[in-house]
Amino acid sequence: MAEQRGVTPPGLRFSDSSSLLSRALSMIEEEPQHTSRIAGQVLGLQSAPPGLAARLVFELLADDERVQVDGDGMWRLSERPGRNDRRLDSLPFVVVDVETTGIPVSRGGRIIEIAVVEVRSGVIRDEFTTLINPERPVPRWVSGLTGISREMVAGAPTFGDVCDDLRERLQGRVFVAHNAAYDWAYVSAEMERARRVIPSGARLCTVRLARKALPGLRRRGLDSLAGFYGIEIEGRHRAWGDARATALVLMRLLEEAERRSIEHWGQLQGWLSTGRGRRRRRVE
Repeated sequence: MAEQRGVTPPGLRFSDSSSLLSRALSMIEEEPQHTSRIAGQVLGLQSAPPGLAARLVFELLADDERVQVDGDGMWRLSERPGRNDRRLDSLPFVVVDVETTGIPVSRGGRIIEIAVVEVRSGVIRDEFTTLINPERPVPRWVSGLTGISREMVAGAPTFGDVCDDLRERLQGRVFVAHNAAYDWAYVSAEMERARRVIPSGARLCTVRLARKALPGLRRRGLDSLAGFYGIEIEGRHRAWGDARATALVLMRLLEEAERRSIEHWGQLQGWLSTGRGRRRRRVE
């Protein structure tokens, strides 16, 4: 997918329009945003004349098919015809797992390995995995957990080297992970760092799905779910092994949903939204 073209106003700290676009899209994904708010929060134009601010926001966003604007200047995600009516067995899911330097992404944590497993119609269609050179040391405790050493990543590609390929694999598909917020935070931060537009698409967490589909199961960690379904994890705490196991778990959880007559994406989202309690801590 080609990068979207935008305008970077003079004096801004951001030198690449794709970074501005990513920030704007992230805001709009959270909730609809007014043109003036995007101008202030993304372009730094809090005091600019309204006409100038609106023109620059429109130049940044108007050609992007993922968003639309109404007559009041409110930007929101485009409504794709029939998206909620799409059958789950027709949707492309990409199951992602990352291994990292062990530091929170907010403090500069980096990816050292990533795997993407595509699932469609209950079948694994494609798999991709690679070590990533984080361009910084890998802590010893991370090496002890994952088996990934500094020497292993020293000759690996950087995230920027594989970024375009990863975007192609993720764009427009349902991003799935076991604790999706965690993996998505690292992937989107790396995309931003590589000055790429963050790929669009829905997200689905298998921890959250397991809570609804298997309410009687006390633990929903990957090991527990794999054990429940008799799935062998080939290489725990390595990206490919965890991603493939998560993909197999996903397929079984979708079967659980189907047994409850949940066959469409909109039905699944509605089911997951019912009875939501307080936010849980991360599940390993």
